[in-house]
Amino acid sequence: MALSRKRISNREETLPKGTILQERYEILDVIGVGGMGAVYRARDLRFPKVTKLCAVKEIKNTASDPRLRRMAVKDFEREANILATLSHPSIPKVFDYFSDEDRSYLVLEFIRGKDLEAILEESRGFLPEEKIIDWAIQICDVLSYLHNYKPDPIVFRDLKPSNIMVNDYNQIVLVDFGIARIFQVGERGTVIGTEGYAPPEQYRGLAGPRGDIYALGATLHHLLTKRDPRFEPPFSFHERPIRSINPSVSEELEAIVMKALEYDMEKRFSSALEMKEALQEIVPGGPPRFALAFITPQEGVESIWRFSCKEEVRSSPAITGGVVYIGSYDKNLYALDAKTGSLIWKYPTEGGICSSPCVWRDKVIFGSEDRILYSIYTRTGRIAWSCPTQDRIRSSPRVEYEHIFFGSDDHNLYAVKAENGRVVWKFEAMLPIRSSPFVAEEVVYFGSDDNHVYALDVHRGEMKWRFHTGRGVLSSPLVYEGMVYVGSMDWSFYALDARYGWAVWRYRTGGPIVSSPAQAFGLLYFGSVDGNLYALEAKRGRLVWKFATDGQVTSSPSVAEGAIYFGSVDSYVYSLDAKTGKLRWRFKTGGPIVSSPKVVEGVVYIGSTDNNIYALAV
Repeated sequence: MALSRKRISNREETLPKGTILQERYEILDVIGVGGMGAVYRARDLRFPKVTKLCAVKEIKNTASDPRLRRMAVKDFEREANILATLSHPSIPKVFDYFSDEDRSYLVLEFIRGKDLEAILEESRGFLPEEKIIDWAIQICDVLSYLHNYKPDPIVFRDLKPSNIMVNDYNQIVLVDFGIARIFQVGERGTVIGTEGYAPPEQYRGLAGPRGDIYALGATLHHLLTKRDPRFEPPFSFHERPIRSINPSVSEELEAIVMKALEYDMEKRFSSALEMKEALQEIVPGGPPRFALAFITPQEGVESIWRFSCKEEVRSSPAITGGVVYIGSYDKNLYALDAKTGSLIWKYPTEGGICSSPCVWRDKVIFGSEDRILYSIYTRTGRIAWSCPTQDRIRSSPRVEYEHIFFGSDDHNLYAVKAENGRVVWKFEAMLPIRSSPFVAEEVVYFGSDDNHVYALDVHRGEMKWRFHTGRGVLSSPLVYEGMVYVGSMDWSFYALDARYGWAVWRYRTGGPIVSSPAQAFGLLYFGSVDGNLYALEAKRGRLVWKFATDGQVTSSPSVAEGAIYFGSVDSYVYSLDAKTGKLRWRFKTGGPIVSSPKVVEGVVYIGSTDNNIYALAV
């Protein structure tokens, strides 16, 4: 029985405190109530030793027509399925969904913070322009992610202050995907949205990415003027110029907002990325943008070869013995000739591969989203052994002390024998482990989605210490001169004492950090979702330089012979002078790059989401 207390009837407005759903989620209190249900703060009882909070969204199915009731359940499941496929720091994670009689429930990441509507109501006077620009840039970033989502773009369709939260780290989080849908050009659908924020074409049943840009413009107009568009005549923003209400707003910002609010959608920004770039240009006191327009995309670099896969390449390569090993989302691990790019062999799995391989003796080891760690003979491409886990493997394996260490989405870090794959020990965290471990001085270091960096005894798997960050840790640690360096989704890069786990220093960037650090010349290099590659002093965390790209930098940099190499979501591979950050060259691929480069004998090997693996001569 899904409800462990008493049977809930439709007459009750909300679930009582203490109700337990699915014998797992204990209702603590009500966050908000709407016409179709409520949102609750709940505790996940599967974690008895810690208080793991989650948000439970409820929808009541009050339709008397059985067909309409089935449609309502289907719509709710659609919301769950959309959220489950998304991975962005400004989108809450979905953990579970289920139905019970006339109610359906969606279990989401609990976001600590306030929505923009509440911030507006609580504020005295007008909000600072700098803060609103920062929020707008973050919103453009997540909209760009949704609008460029594959296989089909996603339109949010109900952007407004109450659906935009600001968490405790000043990070924007979009909530309530109840009407988001897969967008197909020209498709007409139900008129859905909020009056005052919805674009004119949405009232005609047309929903597209530029409709979200209009809604963002309406939201920014509301934030800057404190005039709620729901109480104004529809589509009348141009009759209420922002600066006539709030003279402190710059002319440049007013022009951007009014362009987003054009009645004719063809006159708006062509994309969320274009609007983001316009906003970045007017950031008060912001870093100068690098003028890259004069650079020919392939200037100073040649493509030696490229190998085409059937799906995206997010894995990073391993190169040894003249062979490149790399995985693809087409479910294959490829072995390619490093000089020619010709196929030597490929090994098929049952899931996409984003885990990056490592080579130990005559075997190449990698994980797959089919939940299995594989060991394949490098010469023949035949399997040596496999090690199953209980969930997807996105962490990349590391080999030390004749053992392989890797994480799994089943919350465990595994230590297995490299010779036969037998599990020696496993350590359970509270959430998936997608960070790749680093082993040094008989200690294994790694991060987890549960907001912690861990240090374990390498032989027994016993915890030596753990350090709490503000959000999940997908970045892989680097240990250097007694310090652990790692980034977090809380926008911060940390330097931790390797022995005791306390923070020595912390550097905050303009976005979450997924990229894993590299070091050279006493500097640490890493990328951020804010679009920059950073170089910090290892000892003090002082910024030496940063280089701006036109997309998120989740790729991890590599250093070779005085140069640093990395990829960006703007589709370019970059090479910079490691000491000065000066651009040496960049190479354009056909899609965003999240793969990390490997440099061997003057050749850069890297994958791209355009389905290709590249070898570039430097």
